[in-house]
Amino acid sequence: MYLSAHFTLEELIATQHREIDNTPSQDIINNLQLLARGVLEDCRFALGPMHINSGYRSPELNAAVGGQPTSQHCEGLAADFIAPRYSLQECVRRILDAQVQFDQLIYEFGSWIHVSHPALGKLARREALMIGAWTGGKYMQLNLADCPK
Repeated sequence: MYLSAHFTLEELIATQHREIDNTPSQDIINNLQLLARGVLEDCRFALGPMHINSGYRSPELNAAVGGQPTSQHCEGLAADFIAPRYSLQECVRRILDAQVQFDQLIYEFGSWIHVSHPALGKLARREALMIGAWTGGKYMQLNLADCPK
């Protein structure tokens, strides 16, 4: 089922933890559609094809992968991805330059980009952060010069 021109429900709920039920409610599907149409499509326009590593996570799945209990993934409002054409630094730069209206953009552990859509009725914060060994495992304001390539 397509949620937007390029993103499907199946790819936004996929998990390697097949023993954990990750079936979204209709409210979560509605949020995933907001995410796909409102943020992911704009990112794809800036980056070309993207590979979604993680989208919606049921609370049980989120706990199993070590996610934060307040993660926007649990609401269907966040996705982690890579874009094969660009380095992670270049992905972040292109998303920022394209003025994508994300809630959070996080350069995570030098391995993927996290992007989220604001909850219904909330304004996009456009909060750009980074986390990794080089930040001591703490979220810090994004500075591309400090991110490993």
